[in-house]
Amino acid sequence: MPILVTLIVLSLGVYLFYKIKSIRTKMPMEKKWISGKSSIALGAFVALFGMNQLFLFHSTTTYIIAAVFISVGLFSVYGGYKMYKYYLPYAIEESANQKG
Repeated sequence: MPILVTLIVLSLGVYLFYKIKSIRTKMPMEKKWISGKSSIALGAFVALFGMNQLFLFHSTTTYIIAAVFISVGLFSVYGGYKMYKYYLPYAIEESANQKG
């Protein structure tokens, strides 16, 4: 599935972008906020990789491993989203205090 491959590569690129951005920032709340976004992208990468395996191979082992990948990816997306929403107001406040 070329669409899944494109989404996999895109999510990996977004993960690397936010991971590097997280490392480069000095503000702690912004770092955690950006880390939440990178966790969402990494979870999407893992889940999409698991979905892609379902189309490539057709064995019981593949179905089990793909289910694990999809589950771990979805939990990572959920955890990253919760982290993103939690740290967003703190990052905004930190940014406002930094400028003011």
